Amino acid sequence: MYRISNIYVLAAFGTIGGALFGFDISSMSAWIGAEQYLEYFDHPDSDLQGGITASMSAGSFIGALGAGYLSDMMGRRYAIVVAAIIWIVGSIVSLSAQNVGHLIAGRIINGLSVGIMSSQVPVYLAELSPKNIRGRVVGIQQWAIEWGILIMYLISYGCTFIEGPAAFRTAWGIQAIPALILIGALFFFPESPRWYASKDRWEEALDTLALLHGNGDINNPLVQAEYEEVREAQQIAAQGKAMSWLGLFGPTMWRRTTAALAAQIWQQLLGGNVMMYYIVYVFQMAGLTGNINLVSSSVQYVIFLVTTAITLLFIDRLGRRPLFIYGAVAMGSLNFAVAGLMKTGGHSVTNVADNYNIKWQVEGSYATGVIACSYLFVAFYGLTWAPCAWVFISEVFPLQYRAKGVGLATAANWIFNFALAYFVPPAFKNIQWRTYIMFGVFCFCGVAHSFFMFPETAGKTLEEIDYLFGKNVPAWKSAKVNSRLDEKVGDLENNKPGHDDGQSEKGAATTVESSH
Repeated sequence: MYRISNIYVLAAFGTIGGALFGFDISSMSAWIGAEQYLEYFDHPDSDLQGGITASMSAGSFIGALGAGYLSDMMGRRYAIVVAAIIWIVGSIVSLSAQNVGHLIAGRIINGLSVGIMSSQVPVYLAELSPKNIRGRVVGIQQWAIEWGILIMYLISYGCTFIEGPAAFRTAWGIQAIPALILIGALFFFPESPRWYASKDRWEEALDTLALLHGNGDINNPLVQAEYEEVREAQQIAAQGKAMSWLGLFGPTMWRRTTAALAAQIWQQLLGGNVMMYYIVYVFQMAGLTGNINLVSSSVQYVIFLVTTAITLLFIDRLGRRPLFIYGAVAMGSLNFAVAGLMKTGGHSVTNVADNYNIKWQVEGSYATGVIACSYLFVAFYGLTWAPCAWVFISEVFPLQYRAKGVGLATAANWIFNFALAYFVPPAFKNIQWRTYIMFGVFCFCGVAHSFFMFPETAGKTLEEIDYLFGKNVPAWKSAKVNSRLDEKVGDLENNKPGHDDGQSEKGAATTVESSH
């Protein structure tokens, strides 16, 4: 059967899974202020609305935890097919919702799909990609999420002009279409060569590497060098103990696991969820209501899309650490700025535009400042943490733990996503502007953690990153670790044996630069 070999085409179709994640985010954010939704579901209060929104995250948590087993058993490609089928079922349940319980059930099923997609699509793309553009390719997942958010938001906005419950039912039905496209495309995708390696299917692993990186030539020096590294990594993995969740916290793995978990947890605690799920609430506090609010809210999704696209062009040159550190500094400062503007220019109210979940309103130039800072926050989020966290977790785990490790890290993302989705509406109601103080503090905690615990992974093969962690290189010195894959390629091109001066470690593919 014909197999697609262009990595950008693979990423474009593969990341439809990310778009489904985005669809589910804005399929709710666009409706929480719409009269059709509020009337049909009897004007849910802040606690109930938080539960409805968070139900998708609860399903995603469960899906992400099970995704590793599914992916290791069936392969990366077929795990994504299963997730797409689950998405279609969830969309049908949601569009037919007769009450809140029915709607929550549909969102939980959709969440199961998103949990699998969000953890295994980055793994799949990372294992297919050449090292020099891996960050860009995996980062397309985040870009696809943002396209999904914007497209579904605009579809939902258009559907708000439909009378009655047909408005939201139409929108929630349309979101099933991309999953059908994804299922059709996946039959023309290659399986991950590293998954083949984990099953000792070496001929298929080599053929796939050649398809992806050597125009089908199995004797291409780059293909042979990468194949050699994959074999070395698999041999080391085969000597280890059986894979288990506890193994992720063993002596050789805990640094990787805690770094991946922290990247996903901090991504949530920075405050991005406030902007993604509840931007309508934020702008209502700033005095925007009705269609003006919906249109103004869509602007932030466009900003998000553009800034992430800019980062994808340069993420492999800039590296991961600078984006983590400087991005968190900028977002923390903006969170504090919003808190100050809301406190100084705002006052308590009983409701805003009949929305009794909003108890604080900001007026005049202070409201304009809140909107401007919200847009700037989204810009920095799109430039830094939004794409970078997904790229980072797809890189830090060795082959035998990659599917389970990324699944666990993604589950951490979703459990905090659930907590924040549930917490934010009551927070806006009860502590108002102080909500932003909390997120600002989290941002600067993320700065410290990034500096001390997140090594630089850009420009290294997945097997070379194993060496980084295996030798306990301090995170702040990790940028000085250079790749030797090019040396291996040169040796193969010149028909020379690999260098062995007695100082290299078995399976090592990297070396630390001399400070001189």
